[in-house]
Amino acid sequence: MDQELPEDPEGEYLSDEQWSAIINNDSRYDDQFFYAVRTTGIFCRPSCKSKAPMKSNVRIFQNAEQALSAHFRPCKRCKPTGERLPDREWVEQIEMYIDNNYAETITLEHLADICHGSLYHLQRTFKRVTGITPVEYVQQKRIEQAKQNLIHTDQSVSEISLNVGMANIPYFITLFKKKTGYTPKEYRHQHQTHHSTEVQKR
Repeated sequence: MDQELPEDPEGEYLSDEQWSAIINNDSRYDDQFFYAVRTTGIFCRPSCKSKAPMKSNVRIFQNAEQALSAHFRPCKRCKPTGERLPDREWVEQIEMYIDNNYAETITLEHLADICHGSLYHLQRTFKRVTGITPVEYVQQKRIEQAKQNLIHTDQSVSEISLNVGMANIPYFITLFKKKTGYTPKEYRHQHQTHHSTEVQKR
């Protein structure tokens, strides 16, 4: 029985020939089609030297305009629209990836790879645009989510630490106190006390 090819929402199929062109960075297919990656929101030329995506995350477009209309952004490395992607838009791509994947293991190398840029350029550009480093942004996202979990769930500190992508629980507690001035338990108690006082005033 033949394996059914995955159908793209735009009606395009990823053929074996196209997939081969993508994983081999085959420049002969440039301008014949473009491919986008659902998890990163970026689209590329087949010849792009970026790390090959997971096949199941690929969408195929006949031209750059279709990819742009589907709200994908051009790769900074292969420039599929022929224009240089502004640094602010590139940083927004990185922020979006972190926002959606903060609970996973995120290294600078992985970020640079997934967002199609060099490690040095990633760190320098991200800090210039946002005022903080990519690592600080990841930490900020994790601590903000941890605060929400402490307030709105009964999860233990250990569970929350793991759920926001920090397997080293003592480090999580140390970082949380550094960022908020409280340990996670103190933060939860502080909020519960404040909430109880507000309820009594009503």
